[in-house]
Amino acid sequence: MAFCSFPDIWSWIQNLPPPTQWQTNMKSICICSSSTSSQPSLEISISKTLIHPSSFSFSILANFNLLITLWTSKPLKFTIDNNLLQDQYTITKLLTNIIKDILNYTPIKPSSSFLRLPEPNSIPNLKDIVNFSFLALAFIVSIYEAPQDIRCDSINTLKEQFACPWARNTSKRLMRLIGSNAEEQWMRSMNLAITNWITELRAMNHGLKAPSTMYSSAISGLGLWKVQLYCPVVAMDIDKCNSNRQDDQKLEFSLNYHQLEGVIQLNYQVMVREKWIDVLVSIDNVRCDVIRLVNDLLLKERGAGKDEKHFPSRISLQLTPTNQTNIISVSVSRSSENPAREIGVERSIEGSFEPPNPHIGISVSAGESYTTNLKPWKFEQSVYGNSGTFNWFLHDSINGREVFSSKPSKVAMLHPKSWFKNRYSSAYRPFTRQGGVIFAGDEYGESVLWKFGKSAIGETMEWEAKGWIWLTYWPNKYKTFYTETRRLEFSEILHLKLA
Repeated sequence: MAFCSFPDIWSWIQNLPPPTQWQTNMKSICICSSSTSSQPSLEISISKTLIHPSSFSFSILANFNLLITLWTSKPLKFTIDNNLLQDQYTITKLLTNIIKDILNYTPIKPSSSFLRLPEPNSIPNLKDIVNFSFLALAFIVSIYEAPQDIRCDSINTLKEQFACPWARNTSKRLMRLIGSNAEEQWMRSMNLAITNWITELRAMNHGLKAPSTMYSSAISGLGLWKVQLYCPVVAMDIDKCNSNRQDDQKLEFSLNYHQLEGVIQLNYQVMVREKWIDVLVSIDNVRCDVIRLVNDLLLKERGAGKDEKHFPSRISLQLTPTNQTNIISVSVSRSSENPAREIGVERSIEGSFEPPNPHIGISVSAGESYTTNLKPWKFEQSVYGNSGTFNWFLHDSINGREVFSSKPSKVAMLHPKSWFKNRYSSAYRPFTRQGGVIFAGDEYGESVLWKFGKSAIGETMEWEAKGWIWLTYWPNKYKTFYTETRRLEFSEILHLKLA
């Protein structure tokens, strides 16, 4: 477990003697010690149950003068004179127990029927998976259950371990193991805990860095690149805002208790020519959603309602081959926008004659009307060096300005028919009804073409997928003049074999 100081729980368990040889009913290992020996510590323990002599359970304990139990697993059976986790069924039951208990730390209760783990002997890096599961459980239990005397120390220690390279890599393996549905629930549970923790510390005027500001993973294969990412909104960087919203606790609650969920899927194709190699990358799906972390009732009681949340206002994706020795050229498939503007001229003459007035009243009016068809989302492609970029910009349909870099006027914020009012229910909404966006190949199927020299054939290349997502808040139904834009940056490495 390089780069991480979290103890190797798996090896500790495997090296324990059979429970029948224990001198006491409990064995424990420290996972988080305090800065001073006189202060409490956090431990993981294994205890023989008194009711069933052939059963045991795991616990997370705060070690004071008296032990305080923060979490206990369901009873697990062991075989006489054998190690505790030698039986495959026992390992599966323990992992399932931990995962389900983490998923249950959210007011939006999931259905556990979709959680099906493979046989432990078929799971690669099983030791790392078990160790990381205990680390994640200890982290979330510390946020919700730990007493104040140990809570701050344990969270600060575990957050560093939670963000180390070993933990981040193992978390990706675990997410693939449990499947996409359980992954979404896992990230919502973890990010709700992080949101609660950040909100509490900010209320106490503590500065902090989130343990894992953003989770992302990447998959390469079968002609598809996929990047998945999650980030609590409260942990995103503020790009701009027009005032301090802390005076409005209801609005602050609603805006904080959401998370960004994004999926980027790209199709790639390698075409070997006579004297060069073409790599064509096109858009399959780009999906971005802002998902609530608490239920509607809580958003109504403590917040400004479920309709007050950020919305995607700009998405930018940049693809770059990390080894650029053999690149000949980069080409995009879409021209710069050159929108047509329809110009019409209206002329009208109005006349009236009213005797005995000697003057004839004639009024003449002439005017020009300009009509421009402007979609709310504008797409652009560009090339920087050997990087190809895809950009989506949301525009105000009234004045045509980019949303992420501007704010509406106070008059517009009060106008009930502004485009950003009722933006999740209007027939002309630029989002899905849930408040997200989907850019698919039917409308945004553009591509970028890299041309490589023939000497690159057979190489497995690394590509960096780097991106930025902007979320903006303009008032929807809530009466406020507050606006803000937040920004998230992500980066993942993808792989492609030139063959």
